[in-house]
Amino acid sequence: MATIGFTLTFWAWNLISPLGSFYKDRLDLTSFQQSLLVAVPVIVGSLGRIPVGALTDRYGARLMFPLVTAGTIVPVLLLIWVKDSYPLMLVVGFLLGLGGTTFAIGVPLVNSWFPPAKRGFAIGIFGMGMGGVALSGYFTPRIAEHGENLPFVVVAIALAAFAVLGALLITDRPDRPVPTESLGTRLARAARLRVTWELSALYAIGFGGIVAFGVYLPTYLRTWYDLSLTDAGTKAAGFALVTVVFRPLGGWLSDRIHPAYVTAVALGLVALMAIVQAFEPQLQPGGTVALLLMAAGLGTASGSVFALVAQVTPQAQVGSVTGIVGAMGGLGGFVPPLVMGAIYSAKGSYAIGFMLLSDLALAGCVYAYGRMRNARPVAAEGASPEGASSKAR
Repeated sequence: MATIGFTLTFWAWNLISPLGSFYKDRLDLTSFQQSLLVAVPVIVGSLGRIPVGALTDRYGARLMFPLVTAGTIVPVLLLIWVKDSYPLMLVVGFLLGLGGTTFAIGVPLVNSWFPPAKRGFAIGIFGMGMGGVALSGYFTPRIAEHGENLPFVVVAIALAAFAVLGALLITDRPDRPVPTESLGTRLARAARLRVTWELSALYAIGFGGIVAFGVYLPTYLRTWYDLSLTDAGTKAAGFALVTVVFRPLGGWLSDRIHPAYVTAVALGLVALMAIVQAFEPQLQPGGTVALLLMAAGLGTASGSVFALVAQVTPQAQVGSVTGIVGAMGGLGGFVPPLVMGAIYSAKGSYAIGFMLLSDLALAGCVYAYGRMRNARPVAAEGASPEGASSKAR
């Protein structure tokens, strides 16, 4: 249920991106304005994970998942009425970010139901819900061919159905630790953990790269390779699908190998493929191979980083830490589309943007291997180390 809900809300979160070129032509937008439009939902979807994760620690996923899903219906339907106004599109896109916060609900839910040795793979399976980006990239433009408002209606109906089913079927673990402190206190405690920010930096590269390509790849493929809207959406969906497949693989490998090693290798692959793509190869076969291998690396790193979260975070703080780490990951996906749009507008090329990605991925690779392989579980302040008893291998 968590994976299904995550998939649907991520589809909603990514509704604008596959139609970005449509809005660019309709509203006569510049490349930067289009980049801003597709990136804005990422802001709330990222920052919103911080309070949503902490609220999930307190009230449980059984309440939070249906509530957030139902709330996402509102901006989805509003897209029908604001498509002729760029300022209103930005406002509704901001509200649409609510759909991206469900990640911080699902991780503590799934984490609580599995023993430490299986959490990497379990959270990786849940993380496959980011395939909602692939579904959106593939189906949204095709559904729009049968009616420009139809994608929003279809997604709204799907969200409503899940909100009802989620309220009936999602169950929190009965003995899960429920914090009694205020929201601010719990967030401050999570923020004081050094590992929170170390994991945030790594996740900003891994998952941030997935989000960035999810929202900007259709634009990049249309602009640089002159593909049609549908063809660009299809290829972007293929990229997203590869990240979905490799995320649980990253978690599964992390249950058997220290997740820091998995993260380092995955980010090293991303750095190498970003360099290849910076030389602007032909789409077939060079560009396609480079982008798909990059997707595999980003998906694997996303799974392995959250396997590390499960290993070193106290059980009662998983939601709060997940919220912060997830927020930084989402924000990591907000900046690159703006940078890519600005670079292309100024230079007429994306090479500099891919080289910057390569630098960041290489830095993450070095840090994951050099520092995070020595990470050990920490106990919550004033609490027993229960929930952090899994020893980082």
